[in-house]
Amino acid sequence: MFSLDINELINKYKIPGALTLVGIVLITGGLFLSSSQNKSQHAPQFPKESLVQAKKIMVDVSGAVKNPGVYGLESGARVEDAIKASGGFDEKANAEYISKSLNMAQTLSDGSKVYVPFTGEQVGGVSGTSGSDGNVAGAKTSSVNINTGTQIELEALPGIGPVTASKIISGRPYQKIDDLLNQKTVSKSVFEKIKDSITLY
Repeated sequence: MFSLDINELINKYKIPGALTLVGIVLITGGLFLSSSQNKSQHAPQFPKESLVQAKKIMVDVSGAVKNPGVYGLESGARVEDAIKASGGFDEKANAEYISKSLNMAQTLSDGSKVYVPFTGEQVGGVSGTSGSDGNVAGAKTSSVNINTGTQIELEALPGIGPVTASKIISGRPYQKIDDLLNQKTVSKSVFEKIKDSITLY
């Protein structure tokens, strides 16, 4: 009689027990699925454009190049990239200037200008000789662009030696001429000497 009661109990609760087990499995699975969906919803979303498109800069290339003009280059582009974009050097390009003064590895900023002189054209002291004070004799000292000027052109400015010229190049790009003073690249006295002889574009 006792064993019969146990069998009846097992038979009586077999179905509800199975349903309870199935319910537990479904609830657990639902919680797991909900958790994974929440994680995917909170994952950082990046615009596709930012992964594909790099920032463009506009650079003016003129002088002795095959196709002078304004070119859109990738941010971080160098003078060499600008020359390539313009079709390369013209056959009348000043080879001496290119070898001595044109820094092909110089990084360009938006709005930069790259000018390649023609053979025989006098530019920024290329044909000059270095004096005992370190400045280049006969160099043009007016309107030297502090963002694109070469080491030689910068050294031709009054009071600017090789070390200061290198500091100016290292601090590029500048947003305004006063940045030379604000960033302590040059002293106030030197800035007063060169402010009328430098430009920025």
